[in-house]
Amino acid sequence: MALFSSGPLKHEAPEPLEGPVVGTITGGTILWFALFLVQLPFYGWFEDHGHTWWLWTCLAGGGLGLFGIWYVRRRDAAIKRSGTTDPDAEQSA
Repeated sequence: MALFSSGPLKHEAPEPLEGPVVGTITGGTILWFALFLVQLPFYGWFEDHGHTWWLWTCLAGGGLGLFGIWYVRRRDAAIKRSGTTDPDAEQSA
């Protein structure tokens, strides 16, 4: 029981993981649209069995992925801009 009564444990936050974010989001978006297009010829079957939400889920995933691509590209551009600014210019302002 001493483990629970010793107070809150404090740990350092880990470094954020950075990787090929734009590529990952782009790949996922392409996958969602591909899944939509592959399922589209079977729309009648999906409708007969009450599974049309599968198609619309893939389309929504692709649409949200387009927003995600736009967002992460702007984020990467902002990170690169902030990394190339002169630190002395920021301190004197």
